[in-house]
Amino acid sequence: MKAMQLTAPRTAPKLVELPTPRPGRGQLLIRIRACGVCRTDLHVVDGELAQGKLPIIPGHEIVGTVVEKGAGVERFAIGERVGVPWLGYTCGACRYCAGGRENLCDAARFTGYHLDGGYAEYTVADQRYCFAIPKEYDDASAAPLLCAGLIGYRSLVMAGDAERIGIYGFGAAAHIVAQVARYQGRRIFAFTRPGDAEGQRFARELGAEWTGDSSVKPPEELEAAIIFAPVGPLVVAALRATAKGGTVVCAGIHMSDIPAFPYDILWGERVVRSVANLTRRDGEEFLALAPKVPVKTSIEVLKLDQANEALARVREGRVTGAAVLVP
Repeated sequence: MKAMQLTAPRTAPKLVELPTPRPGRGQLLIRIRACGVCRTDLHVVDGELAQGKLPIIPGHEIVGTVVEKGAGVERFAIGERVGVPWLGYTCGACRYCAGGRENLCDAARFTGYHLDGGYAEYTVADQRYCFAIPKEYDDASAAPLLCAGLIGYRSLVMAGDAERIGIYGFGAAAHIVAQVARYQGRRIFAFTRPGDAEGQRFARELGAEWTGDSSVKPPEELEAAIIFAPVGPLVVAALRATAKGGTVVCAGIHMSDIPAFPYDILWGERVVRSVANLTRRDGEEFLALAPKVPVKTSIEVLKLDQANEALARVREGRVTGAAVLVP
């Protein structure tokens, strides 16, 4: 099979020919139809997430069809369409797994980081961590739901019942979560890079009632803020914009350092919290909800061998919505 493989951090993945993997016990062999390009892939490629496997095939927003089943597989049928997310394995026995917080499992393994992912023509995945894909979505449109959608959804849940929500960084995850938030009757205030008129226009199209750059305060105090951009100083900006009792949710797996800030912008029972990975329950809930909204993903489709171009476009903020690779 063809695959884009990363052999060392801070280098470009290369197009290579590899043996098609074989499914082990409990695994599915999946012919990949589409794979979203996530900012987490950039963190892997750029060496900011450095505890993974090398060489590695990146990609964890995978949509494909089952072509072979390993021994003991009870879920899914040959030809059935499935999605493979970031969470690829947990131990199932630790206190986190037993307490419904498998996303925090110390033994967790992640697709495209510890386990070969979706920048390829085929992949294998543990049947237990795959999802059925709603029939309302074609392959490429469904791919961003597997991480941008899932992490956005978990972040929105962590924001509680806040009505006025600020979203910092209006990319793949934000354009999905904004639609869910509007469906739930919430009000959206969108923050973009200074001068990003296109990003602000896109946010308004998706229901944001106010848009501005991240250096300014919104016209009303926020009840919660979700930060998707991996920029530590945005935590301070979001705290300044958030009312007493509000929550600032940091949705990324990696962020630059958060600068020192005065205690008074945290005081008043404001909360700063992170979101780590996802649970299978998140996936089931969100994939059932998405068609009801209905969530419409805005995608830019590129070929597999254009993975480095797609990564560059994501890094530079030149993607409206989400980039998706199609073998």
